[in-house]
Amino acid sequence: MESGRKHLIAYALLGLVMVLWAGNAIVGRAVRFDIGPLTLAFLRWALATALIMPFALPSLRRDWSAIVKDWKIVLALGVLGVGMFNALLYSGLQHTTATNALLLQAATPAAVVVLDRLVFGTRAGWMHLLGVACSIAGVAVIVFQGDPAAALGLQFARGDLIILSCVMVWSLYTILLRLRPQIAAVSFIAATFLVGLAVMAPVAAWEYAGGARVNWTPGVFGALAYVAVLPSILSYFIFNSATATIGPARAGQVITLMPLFGAFLSAGLLGERLHPYHFAGMVLILVGIALGALTLHRQLHAGPRGGARLEGRG
Repeated sequence: MESGRKHLIAYALLGLVMVLWAGNAIVGRAVRFDIGPLTLAFLRWALATALIMPFALPSLRRDWSAIVKDWKIVLALGVLGVGMFNALLYSGLQHTTATNALLLQAATPAAVVVLDRLVFGTRAGWMHLLGVACSIAGVAVIVFQGDPAAALGLQFARGDLIILSCVMVWSLYTILLRLRPQIAAVSFIAATFLVGLAVMAPVAAWEYAGGARVNWTPGVFGALAYVAVLPSILSYFIFNSATATIGPARAGQVITLMPLFGAFLSAGLLGERLHPYHFAGMVLILVGIALGALTLHRQLHAGPRGGARLEGRG
């Protein structure tokens, strides 16, 4: 029963993360004319690192030998999940429509399942695959506004390819989390933030050299404060912990909630109307996530008799 409660809490916390990340995309889109995408990513991690480091230093000193021992995976996770992902996300939001971005983010659960199979040989059960399909169908209902014919008019451009690359990078980060060193969460977060900051520094300098400047409005200051604290420090702690609890495939599937929350945030912040297809999509998304949770519940109760093993326990 205790493990079931832990998994329920993990799903609930991942839902919170999706709200915060949906807000991150809206903020990145809103300030695109005031700050370059690479500069935004660099300043995000510079501020997040500065905020977390005073609390992380004692833990980093204790865990330093383990970090050095597993430096390759720490470097890979920092480059992928902190550096590349955010640079690609903010860059893509400069060039693509919200509809296309939502559709491409819906590919994350499928990408996680495929990469997990290719890299680690993890087999997804039929119920889990059905859940992924339901969640993706729910997002499609939302982005196509309940009209299948709308898919025929969808066009992909430069920004779409960038967002697709962003999806693949995050999916790889998600499955590789099982290899993270067994160190304190704050040590791991701080180490990967430092890696991401180092990755972003030269590309932000390159953007600056190309003439990009920041228009320091109150909105930009507010955007930086938001993206540095909530989608960064808080969300990365929660996502990494929840992925270790329920496995990468199910954590990836919860990402299908992000387009849904984005629609509600847009309605609340931008005054956009919600329609019946939003609620139809929500039902399909929640059914898909529930199927993923049900497979996890069955695995937990199968135990050694069923030969089941939990994903992401590494």
